[in-house]
Amino acid sequence: MSDYNAWFAAQDDPNERYPLTEVVYYSKSGGLLEVQHDLTALRQRSAAEWKQLFESRWMRTSWPYGSGVWGKKEWVCPGIANENVVSTFEGGSNLYWAERFGREIGVEDLWIKMCGNSHTGSFKDLGMTVLVSVVKQMISDGQPIRAIACASTGDTSAALAAYGAAAGIPTVVFLPKGKVSTAQLVQPIAHGATVISMDGDFDACMRVVREVTADPNSGIYLANSLNSLRVEGQKTVGIEIVQQFDWAVPDWIVIPGGNLGNIFAMGKGLLMLHDLGLISRLPRLICAQAENANPLYRASLNDWRFEPMTARPTAASAIQIGDPVSINRAISTLKRFDGIVEQASEQELADAAARADRTGAYACPHTGVALAATIKLINRGVINKTDRVVVLSTAHGLKFSRFKVDYHERTLHEVTSSFPNPPIELPADADAVRRALEPQLDRLTAGRS
Repeated sequence: MSDYNAWFAAQDDPNERYPLTEVVYYSKSGGLLEVQHDLTALRQRSAAEWKQLFESRWMRTSWPYGSGVWGKKEWVCPGIANENVVSTFEGGSNLYWAERFGREIGVEDLWIKMCGNSHTGSFKDLGMTVLVSVVKQMISDGQPIRAIACASTGDTSAALAAYGAAAGIPTVVFLPKGKVSTAQLVQPIAHGATVISMDGDFDACMRVVREVTADPNSGIYLANSLNSLRVEGQKTVGIEIVQQFDWAVPDWIVIPGGNLGNIFAMGKGLLMLHDLGLISRLPRLICAQAENANPLYRASLNDWRFEPMTARPTAASAIQIGDPVSINRAISTLKRFDGIVEQASEQELADAAARADRTGAYACPHTGVALAATIKLINRGVINKTDRVVVLSTAHGLKFSRFKVDYHERTLHEVTSSFPNPPIELPADADAVRRALEPQLDRLTAGRS
């Protein structure tokens, strides 16, 4: 038995507690639950001892601690038996020094946390490993759970389906018809999930899945981010960023925001580092939203008074959400971290992704939103030239190949491509190739010292 403990607690009444293996999503007052840890027990180890322990496990093979999530098991979900952990070696993603791109946009110390370099190609793996492991523990303990379900704009469904398949647990995913990329749609299909393609947007899918899983006789467990087990895995990305900087804290972390659980999760991991003495200061957080789906941005301009909206189509489809379930948690987190909300138009997000790609990244449209917000804040002087900035890349660009193709073919909706690079069509003739290459190479090497 672990010396550490964690439980669900009501946000408005910390004395209202539930085991993590109980099927419960809301407090008695209807609010969201939060996972809390016994910090008194965790403080029995010093900050130096925690750092040493985490470093000793980092990317090693001892099960399950080589995972970037489960290497911090005591801080995540200490009560789960190791044999019930469902892991694909998630976490440990590259913290990429975007030196050339940073130089182009005016910061010396720009980094991109490549969370899309993961099993299913998105940061959602970090949370789903925890939730599915807890469900496997519950089934092992005899609870009558028949399936796990989620509403999704793509990445959540892919992660749930993959981890459910690895655990042998049936999964059901609700997707808004025609609003996810082909790559995202085929992932849960390939993993054997029951895929329900629903008329309506993500918010409609979310309403239905909440109603279905609310029936205690359904045996269907809810896997969306309002379930704080997901947050426990996703919070490790903040801890991991600091660890990858040898336990130094960046000045800014920029995060694309849709359903907004990622903002809350980032803050939770960083606050745990601070509360347990591993860091002495906190970074500032920036939430980046697409202009076509920007309820948090609107609230930030209105003294944080939130009003749901109908999100309009955006290339950043995973954050096309007008009524985010974690809105209150996100607002409280941003206040705690002196946070900022910025938006990006379709033009801005597409051009930012293209510019980053030309320096070696391969940015999904959601990362484009975060990069565009970063550029705007640099240009306004909010982010200083010498600041260390980390942009969270939430998914792999390969999941959004249509977005890339449309940009370079100049057919992307609401966008006039500023950096297109279409192929040059030529006959199979060396002289024709030479004639075409000379001006091209002159242009590309102009100004090189």
